[in-house]
Amino acid sequence: MTEPLLEVSGLVKHYPLTRGIVFRKQVGAVKAVDGVDFALGRGETLGIVGESGCGKSTVAKMLVHLERPTAGAIRYKGEDVTRLSGKALKAVRRNIQMVFQDPYTSLNPRMTVGDIIGEPYEIHPEIAPKGERRRRVQDLLDVVGLNPEYINRYPHQFSGGQRQRIGIARGLALRPEVIVADEPVSALDVSVQAQVVNLMDRLQSEFDLAFVFIAHDLSIVRHISDRVGVMYLGRIVETGTDTQIYDHPTHPYTQALLSAVPVPDPEARAHRERIILTGDVPSPTNIPSGCRFRTRCWKARERCATEVPLLAVPEAFRTAGGPAAHPSACHFAEEKQVVPPETAPGP
Repeated sequence: MTEPLLEVSGLVKHYPLTRGIVFRKQVGAVKAVDGVDFALGRGETLGIVGESGCGKSTVAKMLVHLERPTAGAIRYKGEDVTRLSGKALKAVRRNIQMVFQDPYTSLNPRMTVGDIIGEPYEIHPEIAPKGERRRRVQDLLDVVGLNPEYINRYPHQFSGGQRQRIGIARGLALRPEVIVADEPVSALDVSVQAQVVNLMDRLQSEFDLAFVFIAHDLSIVRHISDRVGVMYLGRIVETGTDTQIYDHPTHPYTQALLSAVPVPDPEARAHRERIILTGDVPSPTNIPSGCRFRTRCWKARERCATEVPLLAVPEAFRTAGGPAAHPSACHFAEEKQVVPPETAPGP
């Protein structure tokens, strides 16, 4: 990959837990994100997957500066945007836009579609003079597959899939370079999910966009992503290309997630090994020592409780190379084909 467009290093977000009314005292913290690193190239799609509560959406909010990081850096074209404010931050935010998870609550019900999509032009008037805004909004509606004549309608007059298209059009209004999509299809019907994902795939080529695509549906992530990062309890535990992650996973958590992906072929489903994790996800206020996945892992040994595994290519695969040679935060990483290639999850 060439020089990254967006680079995240040591990203941390802790929410303090306090006690007392007059004299407030911090007694702990919710470690929502606890050290995340990744890079995003121009025109690339990075998929981030994991269970609910692993910190995916918090990462998304920090990327667009809706949340301020506790620590770490977010570099856009080499500049750390976490240190910016005022006009400098405003200029950067124009190039990093977001598509939200819920197409119903992310659109103001009192505003017309034209006002919703055109609102970014009020904040950045240099992008579109007032006389051109209506035409630009209609062009955006056409680009996302909606009738330009719908410009005066309100959100309640649209279906869920149409509303998400409106949200995508709003995200494209300022011609950004990066789109952060926070579970953009999780609230939609399966058939509509495919339409929206295919739309985003087309728009990526048309507008030369880079995507951070966050989801818990692994089949959709594979369909759209160039690289995938698997998150567990605030950290990325395995990362690689879509082929490396789906066909050659080495981290036990990734293998367990893949074993739960529905397989349409009955014969393959009958011969697939199902990995059932025991126990509950630990609280982010009380993260286990050493490897944070050890309390649910069937490979856990004494070393896992005392030593934090680094996100790096496992030693066993460094010399041999091949698709299994990708970063995995496990002391005992081992390749395991969970979903056969011929029945791998698809759109």
